[in-house]
Amino acid sequence: MPPPSTSPIARYITCLTVDGWIGDLMQCRTLSEDNVERLCSLAKEVVQDEANVQPVTCPVTVCGDIHGQYHDLIELFRISGPCPDTNYLFMGDYVDRGYHSIESVLLLIALKVRYPKRITILRGNHESRQITRVYGFYDECLRKYGNSPVWNLFTDLFDHLPLSALIDNRIFCLHGGLSPSVDTLDNIRRCGWGISPRGAGYTFGQDISEGFDHRDGLALVARAHQMVMDGYSWSHGSVVTIFSAPNYCYRCGNQAAIVEIDDSLNYQWHVTYSIQFDPSPRTGEPTMQRRTPDYFL
Repeated sequence: MPPPSTSPIARYITCLTVDGWIGDLMQCRTLSEDNVERLCSLAKEVVQDEANVQPVTCPVTVCGDIHGQYHDLIELFRISGPCPDTNYLFMGDYVDRGYHSIESVLLLIALKVRYPKRITILRGNHESRQITRVYGFYDECLRKYGNSPVWNLFTDLFDHLPLSALIDNRIFCLHGGLSPSVDTLDNIRRCGWGISPRGAGYTFGQDISEGFDHRDGLALVARAHQMVMDGYSWSHGSVVTIFSAPNYCYRCGNQAAIVEIDDSLNYQWHVTYSIQFDPSPRTGEPTMQRRTPDYFL
């Protein structure tokens, strides 16, 4: 929301304005460049004070990659409930590859401005300048706005998104996974902003994840980043991958998943259920064909 120093009238007017933008975006109507600039400025004021390990409380619905698949994002909200009735945690990769990256990320940004305590949006590896220049978001900005400054508005905002979230001090959520350069949550809290080029990273096994969990008293690490055919996949007991873009790239044929975590954790991880869903109906986009995806996806 607007900074605390603004008057109640100014805050009320801003809320009405953002509500109007949300209404347009729920109909997949792209905002004007001026409104994108205003929205990104408001969002920066909200997220710049959030921590690298942002605390989140239950109940909350945890979501993986969206990748510009706007209609599937709307289906996700239909299944788990609209914000702010449902609390959400998105783990990054809102743009690139899909046909509606701009509308998808603008909707999430607008919801974050309007309901800052009800939705958390983390930074994924695609929320960066290098990657969005290659995988479609930059080109979509040029196609829909005719210039690159609007892309700069988005990428400047991406620099301020938190890197991870901690649900009730028990479930650690982040986009990609663990790294040998950060072995505790305090390391992540202290680290500065950085960009992870595509292809950089590490694999990690059960010994690494269990050691990380033990040092910080965690029950689970939840991550996104990786397409899995069933929408979610367990790895060595305490790591779960969640992917929320069904029929990824309009040709992988995978299901998507979100995870609803209830408010009775009692310091133990408890998932009410995981929801899988198929691509939502839409016109003008390729139909689903189930096949094994190419590795580069």
